[in-house]
Amino acid sequence: MASNSFGNIFKITTWGESHGKAIGVVIDGCPAGLEIEESEINAALALRAPGRNPYTSPRTEADKAEILSGVFEGKTTGAPICIIIPNKDADSSKYEPIKDLLRPGHANYTYLEKYGIFDYRGGGRSSARETAARVAAGAIARKILEHNGIQLIAYVKQIGTVVATLEANDAEHIRTLTYQSPVFCPDPQATSAMIDLIEKAKIEGDSLGGIIEFIALSVPAGLGDPVYEKLEANLAHAMMSLPATKGFEIGSGFQSVVMSGSEHNDRFTKESGEGFPSRVQTQTNYAGGTLGGISTGMPIIGRVAFKPTSSIMKPQETLTISGEQASFNLPVGSRHDPCVAIRAVPIVEAMVALVLVDAILLNRCVKL
Repeated sequence: MASNSFGNIFKITTWGESHGKAIGVVIDGCPAGLEIEESEINAALALRAPGRNPYTSPRTEADKAEILSGVFEGKTTGAPICIIIPNKDADSSKYEPIKDLLRPGHANYTYLEKYGIFDYRGGGRSSARETAARVAAGAIARKILEHNGIQLIAYVKQIGTVVATLEANDAEHIRTLTYQSPVFCPDPQATSAMIDLIEKAKIEGDSLGGIIEFIALSVPAGLGDPVYEKLEANLAHAMMSLPATKGFEIGSGFQSVVMSGSEHNDRFTKESGEGFPSRVQTQTNYAGGTLGGISTGMPIIGRVAFKPTSSIMKPQETLTISGEQASFNLPVGSRHDPCVAIRAVPIVEAMVALVLVDAILLNRCVKL
């Protein structure tokens, strides 16, 4: 299994399994001199952690990260940064009764076909538990974004048929509203409707999908490298590498197909103000902040679709690993998210941060 790294200059390699002793990440290429504390990483991990409320998995991992290398006296040294996150609340007993069944919607069949072996305890390497390591790396990447004046926010845009309306336009206000919501949605009315949907799905032993929207503000023009390192291509790569993702779009995305060129083309204009140099911007932002794979300086806006959680309480027909007909039932006491999109919010933020930081560092060597 060779594909466990992401990034070019700011490069991360995650390791560990869901029910192993620990998970973690090694970050290579982080500039020296960045101030970082374990508490900042742990604050990011707390937003992703399960067991926060009835709408996420009841697994109660504290997710306390420890920095093993690459930081001295509160600053990065330029050496590889190794972060470890112990697994404290893994219960593999629930997986023993179903270890010989092909789990509908899960990766045990494909892993067995590819590798001939599969760690069935919580899904092993295929588990979303791995994303905690990405969030830890993303916390460091966000510090670099802050150094460059870039703001980043993600939130639940849709769960099931309920779509949120975003009225606030200030990033910090959106962030406050998002993290006040038990489902990470900045629209209070939509939050209430989403909770009702989730409660109904839980009663029925079923699950729901969702859409996460992200916005990056104050991104400079010029990030992204044609043709195979386009900014939106790397964002798509980042998002589609996450467990349970089924779609990605930027700007107007798939809605672009019903628009004409005269509607979709973002008109260039010049913003100027007293005491500020003028800069090129666009009147609209259907492109989502990129043209030709390079950032325009407008907000980068994208969305990620997450499928309904595959682990559901309803009985499902399946096969054994030897090919015999069987019925699949989750053991009593199994712990799963009724909607994986909820806890994906800080993970999406982390992946956007990793892509943008890598693009910033790559941009340092494009011209004299």
